[in-house]
Amino acid sequence: MKRLIAVILTVLFLLGLAGCGKSEDTSSNSNSDGKMIGVSMPTKSLQRWNEDGKNMKSKLEAAGYKVDLQYGGDNDIPTQVNQIENMITEGCKVIVIAAIDGSSLTEVLKKAKEQNIPVIAYDRLIMNSDAVSYYATFDNTQVGVMQGEFIEKKLDLKNQKGPFNIELFTGDPADNNATFFFGGAMKILKPYIDSGVLKVLSGQTTQAQVSTAGWKTENAQSRMENLITSNGYSPKGKKLDAVCCSNDSTAMGVTNALVSAGYTKDNMPIITGQDCDKANVKNMVQGLQSMSVFKDTRALADKVVSMVDAIVKGTKPEINDPNTYNNGKGVVPSYLCAPVAATIDNYKQILIDSKYYKESDIQ
Repeated sequence: MKRLIAVILTVLFLLGLAGCGKSEDTSSNSNSDGKMIGVSMPTKSLQRWNEDGKNMKSKLEAAGYKVDLQYGGDNDIPTQVNQIENMITEGCKVIVIAAIDGSSLTEVLKKAKEQNIPVIAYDRLIMNSDAVSYYATFDNTQVGVMQGEFIEKKLDLKNQKGPFNIELFTGDPADNNATFFFGGAMKILKPYIDSGVLKVLSGQTTQAQVSTAGWKTENAQSRMENLITSNGYSPKGKKLDAVCCSNDSTAMGVTNALVSAGYTKDNMPIITGQDCDKANVKNMVQGLQSMSVFKDTRALADKVVSMVDAIVKGTKPEINDPNTYNNGKGVVPSYLCAPVAATIDNYKQILIDSKYYKESDIQ
């Protein structure tokens, strides 16, 4: 009898283990009604992906869908691949993916295509896969253009001879968006660099040279500290007029390095950013960051929900760019939302009045 009880307890224990490992973000383990939507976000370590995941989940659930929301650890590719495999296995009707590495999902998405599961690339184009049905994003070239134009206007580059000193920071080389951000900014800035109105004292002007692994603040900070030392930038020494940063996490690293080197709001160079992260908006209010391009993730989530709904109902989702985004296997039909430049002059209207943030969030 004791042996029998022991066997029963062991079986129950193993069954308990088999039920473990589900994400706390998964709203249901059953897809019996065929309305489960998979949502794969890259990381929880950046505020914007937490916001994106939350918005997507709430809006899909409001539309009547069950949602399997997963985050890929701290930008861990094998974790994301495994999570997507599970979404395919559980029979998700559509899978929405913000890829950690746009080129890392080719094999797993073959399984999605075999199961006739449509895939929507979310804000980051998934490369080298013919399983991607649609792409929803912001006009990422325009994001960079806005950053370049802000620097152009603030330094009055059209009328001044300079030279003005500038350094450049963009994102992870595995993120296809970084190419669009950097390319858009350089459309505006490169002519001034070529003419000598802008000078990059470090000589680092290619995307490969100015990339930031993982978009991580600490990586941007380390590089900026090296640039300060090697080029002699300081509040009382060689002037640094601007730093073009593709997003807020890199801008934060740059700002941290400059503050540590003695810069204050009174002599801080122009610093651009993107995402309007709370900490960066606080820096804007304090005069430590000049601007950030706002991408309202609520609008993007709304668009993706409408795409999902159209796919599930067997109709064609709305797109507004059928030509631009080629992922190496063909042009992916896309919808681009419009970004907005936020500054100290308009952030309340854009962020507070729209109820994206509360005033207390950025105090």
